[in-house]
Amino acid sequence: MKILAINPGSTSTKIAIFEDLKLIHDKTIRHSVEELAPFNSIIEQYEFRRDVIINCLKIHNIEPQSIDLFVGRGGLVKPIPGGVYRVNDALLRDLRIGVMGEHASNLGGILAYEIAKSVGKQDNSYIVDPVVVDELDDIARYSGRPELPRISIFHALNQKAVARRYAREHNVKYQDLSLIIVHLGGGITVGAHKNGRVIDVNNGLDGEGPFSPERAGTLPVGALAKLCFSGKYQLHEVRKMITGAGGLVSYLGTNNGTEVEKRIENDDRKALMTYLAMAYQVAKEIGACATVLMGQVDAIIITGGLAYSELLTKWISKRVSFIAPIHIYPGEDELQALCEGVYYGYKGEIQIKDYV
Repeated sequence: MKILAINPGSTSTKIAIFEDLKLIHDKTIRHSVEELAPFNSIIEQYEFRRDVIINCLKIHNIEPQSIDLFVGRGGLVKPIPGGVYRVNDALLRDLRIGVMGEHASNLGGILAYEIAKSVGKQDNSYIVDPVVVDELDDIARYSGRPELPRISIFHALNQKAVARRYAREHNVKYQDLSLIIVHLGGGITVGAHKNGRVIDVNNGLDGEGPFSPERAGTLPVGALAKLCFSGKYQLHEVRKMITGAGGLVSYLGTNNGTEVEKRIENDDRKALMTYLAMAYQVAKEIGACATVLMGQVDAIIITGGLAYSELLTKWISKRVSFIAPIHIYPGEDELQALCEGVYYGYKGEIQIKDYV
């Protein structure tokens, strides 16, 4: 089978062609400020990005008619259980109106559908594990204030992909496992996976859990409330402190783990303590997930871009190795994860669901 995977970003569109699970071509198409300037919203970029993808395929002598399955990055749809979803009218509607917000990933399912439709294969268009995957146990939604329920926003695509990969490698079913999966990237999320569901996970986007290269994580709420009403900051400035300019950026002025490790090699104590504190907080979140799973943990899996760091993974592992065996899957190959999801869905190993 030939599979087209599409991952739209704010200033780029990444595509890849696979034959079954083998990558045969990939391309990151950059979009300049000038190219995007005429569009007032993300959704208005649809035709422009569709034409760019089709032209890229033509340049590499790939006819859309030759493609069997079309899969796009899942966008901000309604909270749904994880899995593979066929693109239907309800999904297209919610992606276009931005039912949970506007984001470049909203274009993923639309582009997959429209390119498939152009060759009469719209029934073969899908999304896989969008960031709004919500499988939380009801008890995990309590925060301490009824106005502020905990919500599920995390690196669902990568966490689910490595969970299934681990299960295949160990000849077991994902649905039979209890796993703690740590995604180390610009944001950090730690999920408790039980019997194929992520029953608890920190909201790594909006201020919960460990601090990360760019995000503040859980903050002392009393001090945060005083800061918000101090008169020194507006809402957008506080939000920037939480997401974008928090974590390593706020302490060290960089979100680059490699740069931080170079500073550590040069005896920068502030860099050492900040990086060590991030590892400490990640380990503490893993410990919390272990209690959610009542100590019955088959494996701890560490993934994401920062999982390439031997220093960071060593510090984390030292604190949590008593809980369960640790397995490291470095990187975050979203196009591969999209391909694997739709491939195993088509093969019947993952249920293909209908969005309603």
